[in-house]
Amino acid sequence: MKILVLGSGGREHALCWKLRQSPRVTDIFCAPGNAGTESLGRNVPIPVTDIDALAAFAAGEGIGLTVVGPDDALAAGIVDTFQRRGLRVFGPSKEGARFESSKAFAKRFMERHGIPTARFGEFTDSAEAHLFCQKMQYPVVIKADGLALGKGVIIAQNAEQAAMAIYRIMDQCQFGEAGRRIVIEEFLTGEECSIHAMVDGRSFAMFPGAQDHKRAFDGDQGLNTGGMGAYSPAPILTPELERQVREQVLEPFVRGLEADRLAFKGLLYPGIMVTPHGLKVLEFNCRFGDPETQAFLPRLKTDLVEVMDAVIDGRLADCALEWRDEAAVCVVMASGGYPGAYEKGKDIRGIEAAESDSAVTVFQAGTRRLETRLLTAGGRVLGVTAMGPDVRAARAKAYAAVEKIDFEGAHYRRDIAAKGLRG
Repeated sequence: MKILVLGSGGREHALCWKLRQSPRVTDIFCAPGNAGTESLGRNVPIPVTDIDALAAFAAGEGIGLTVVGPDDALAAGIVDTFQRRGLRVFGPSKEGARFESSKAFAKRFMERHGIPTARFGEFTDSAEAHLFCQKMQYPVVIKADGLALGKGVIIAQNAEQAAMAIYRIMDQCQFGEAGRRIVIEEFLTGEECSIHAMVDGRSFAMFPGAQDHKRAFDGDQGLNTGGMGAYSPAPILTPELERQVREQVLEPFVRGLEADRLAFKGLLYPGIMVTPHGLKVLEFNCRFGDPETQAFLPRLKTDLVEVMDAVIDGRLADCALEWRDEAAVCVVMASGGYPGAYEKGKDIRGIEAAESDSAVTVFQAGTRRLETRLLTAGGRVLGVTAMGPDVRAARAKAYAAVEKIDFEGAHYRRDIAAKGLRG
């Protein structure tokens, strides 16, 4: 079978790496890919936004399965286009992707089906949004309804900040169409946990717990990023909390799909906040998380192709996911200045030395090849992932591997998975 993976980040490198392990796979293609995916197969210079060109390539090449990485391609309806052409593809349809592409849609679904979430209001009129904020306790969270490259969420500490956020999003159209509707919700305090589950429309298979680290610097300081590291398992997902996630989130989600006659087949990634008053769903994502994928997939024993086939065919209930007992820790090495302005084209050295430990895999994200040189080409450059018998051992291996890698301006957090050492 030939596989096509869409995207160019560390998540896509990890997907290619795991799919390559299936005995059913003969060839791997990645569009557009990076230097890491190139080492596993062939990169195809087609952007994920050129849906027709990707479908034509998949049809012409005889691709047996396409795996969609980024959310914007799903929101644009790439799965629908592929399916109309008789092409097998993993990911939700445009309708299903609305759980991520419209925060208001997702919040209304949660409210309708009793899935715990923060109190909220949705608005297309800025004057009404201002009035709603007057009734809220601060801080409040103000979100552009649509996809805004991870930048459409603002935490307003007071009325002045809320007014400015509403003005920027709705009146100045800072996020374009994504901000024509906004969601305003109460600010939740607690600890976040990343949940992933395969969903075939009728049943689900839940992954082990993980925690992501969004802030740029140690101690959860600095600006939000796409993710500076992740680890799995996470002690916050106790057996009791896992039961609550199943009973309060995933089971109502699947029942809600049936009740609303909604189609959803793919990966569901609800962000969970564990508050003093119980768990709350922050949002739904409809694709693999990054960098959580780099921590999950090394632990997965089951053939990922078999799992994706089961989801597409609606027979997930007959497919058991098996996981390694070992822990995995992923430390992201980023370009200097990220998530702000940063330079590209810096030489990367030491990956081979880092991977001399068989427990270490370096997933590439913002990289490119120039003849024999490996260069930085993005904000998040590498995801250095290590396995170990427990989080402490995996973390030590990951940081030992990071010390062997060098590029000018490299920065990384030194407290990834520290929360996993407690107790």
